[in-house]
Amino acid sequence: QVQLVESGGGLVQAGGSLRLSCAVSGFTINNYRMGWFRQAPGKEREFVAGVDWSGTYTYYGDSVKGRFTISRDNAKNLVALQMNSLKPEDTAVYYCAALSGYGNIRTMSAYNYWGQGTQVTVSS
Repeated sequence: QVQLVESGGGLVQAGGSLRLSCAVSGFTINNYRMGWFRQAPGKEREFVAGVDWSGTYTYYGDSVKGRFTISRDNAKNLVALQMNSLKPEDTAVYYCAALSGYGNIRTMSAYNYWGQGTQVTVSS
């Protein structure tokens, strides 16, 4: 059974940090590029960060570049998102996703599997 389980969300003050984790079971992430997306109330889901199979190449949305860092541990089947200098506009549900093949890592429709999401709330 394929599962992606996000954790680490919560309430944090502006300027603070959170580290999200995505634990994957049911398949090995070695063969997948991985990504994080987020969806704020009333808004479309947007790309946050992506990482290639080995972790060599990373990709970020413009609004999080320089503040967020995506990483992966293939041995543990884990993906993480370190979020620093958080802003109230980062408030959203954050989703982990897995992409098989060579689709556009920034595009939701390219992904095969999704987690249920974890809430991140940043207070001002």
